[in-house]
Amino acid sequence: MKTISYAIVGTGYFGAELGRIMAQKEGARIAAVYDPENGAAVAEELGCENESGLESICARPDVDAVIVATPNYLHKEPVLEAARNKKAVFCEKPIALSYADCDAMVSECRKNGVVFMAGHVMNFFHGVRLAKKMIREGRIGRVLYAHSARNGWEEPQPSISWKKIRAKSGGHLYHHIHELDCIQFIMGPAVRVTMTGGNVAHSGPAFGDEDDMLFLNLEFGNKSYAIIEYGSAFRWPEHYVLIQGTEGAIRIDLCNTGMTVKLADGSEEHYCVHASREIDDDRSRIYHSTEMDGAIQYGRPGRKPPMWLHSIMEEEITFFNSVLHGAPIPDEFKALMNGEAARAAIAAADAASLLERGSKGQRRGSHEIDFFSSGSSRYF
Repeated sequence: MKTISYAIVGTGYFGAELGRIMAQKEGARIAAVYDPENGAAVAEELGCENESGLESICARPDVDAVIVATPNYLHKEPVLEAARNKKAVFCEKPIALSYADCDAMVSECRKNGVVFMAGHVMNFFHGVRLAKKMIREGRIGRVLYAHSARNGWEEPQPSISWKKIRAKSGGHLYHHIHELDCIQFIMGPAVRVTMTGGNVAHSGPAFGDEDDMLFLNLEFGNKSYAIIEYGSAFRWPEHYVLIQGTEGAIRIDLCNTGMTVKLADGSEEHYCVHASREIDDDRSRIYHSTEMDGAIQYGRPGRKPPMWLHSIMEEEITFFNSVLHGAPIPDEFKALMNGEAARAAIAAADAASLLERGSKGQRRGSHEIDFFSSGSSRYF
């Protein structure tokens, strides 16, 4: 088997773990990393070189692919530089903080004929894949509605992470784009978006400037709809995706981790969300622990992810490595590999964000999303 050589740009909490995982894969090696703050320690751990700049790491002749795991606002240049140097690209979510940047990144990869994979890891959840299969087979009839919530309560932290600064993370809407992507993975791209919300309980010097309560309404053009809740101003924490159909419903619970299918005859079926009950229980334990796992929320370098997060990171990075070794891409993942999943997620997030910029802080009205064959998007 040919060995694929990888470079990693950004070796914080996620980048370092992606490197650890990839280094253990058959036919893979880590050639170099680049991160001005964390690169030296991770390079020593992985036994690779610590590069001094973005241009030099992307130009290395011994690098075949670049994994981009920088903070959200720093994704664009590494992706463009890798593509110009004919390197395959894996980019962590959210792909960009604007549709224009996302489109430029995907287009540059296409122009240079290189693989581009969006790091939308929720697509690899066992439960999400099973739900999509059941829907495709007609188990719950025609999908009418989906409702997702990802919320809880945030206490003041010792320091304010970049993830709490909207210009750097995009706030909950972009940084936690998994649920928006997941619903579109299941239901297809939204055609209209409405958003309401704001910062209701976390303003002041002890917090960042992200909105702590957001509600998105999505329309899909086929008499189907979705609502997504995000935020850190909810004393009753919830994390789930609920899909309602004409013949049944599917609930993917990510707090009390498990998946339930309820059919029209009243029967229920139960499945794991992740690959095993042990992994599901690990996720539930963390959600119900009195100690907040700050590394997940704030990405502290030097800490390693819990079992459940490691397991899904391993699934997505194993898939990326297999594609570069010539494995066929299943239909369910083609949108991840051709830029369309990235475009759809950022287009919907951008459409919602434009409501804020166009209404002086009051998110009212809606934006339609129009996709053209060229891959461009515009908002009305």
